[in-house]
Amino acid sequence: MTISDPASTFDAAMFRGVMGRFATGVTVVSFMREGERAGMTVNAFLSVSLDPPLILISVRRTSNFVEHVHVGDRYGVNVLAEAQEHLAPYFARRPDGAARVVFHDHFGTPLIDGSLAHIVARVVDIHPVGDHLLYIAAIEHLWHGPEARPLIFFSGKYKQIHAHEPAIQWNAVDGW
Repeated sequence: MTISDPASTFDAAMFRGVMGRFATGVTVVSFMREGERAGMTVNAFLSVSLDPPLILISVRRTSNFVEHVHVGDRYGVNVLAEAQEHLAPYFARRPDGAARVVFHDHFGTPLIDGSLAHIVARVVDIHPVGDHLLYIAAIEHLWHGPEARPLIFFSGKYKQIHAHEPAIQWNAVDGW
């Protein structure tokens, strides 16, 4: 499908299929909801700026996150390891059985134990875009553990990645 005419019919299923071909890591964004620890699975997460250090998450307008996290509030980003796959559907509100979630707090922001990495960020701006809100946040805390296998989302399913060093190494000074 090619969209060249704005009046043409947009195929949402095709769009989801195309976007599903982009492999992403899987995160759980954690936050406080009425004094309780809460979270939601997010793969629309990215680095925005190194100076100042900013990140962005894209959140559906109907998410309960929107009701509880505003400019000035903090949230955590927990990068999931493949061993934490059971947490992704749990926090996407599609639980496959009961998930035991162990949190710890970093100055009031809940973080999930066993994650590959943690970020605590303070919301500095929220931009409405289509059916989502883009939350831009300033990084206040970073942590990562030892290297382990990440959980990947590709083609509508959680996957595992078995990475290896490339056969051909890139040399930044001399080129290939």
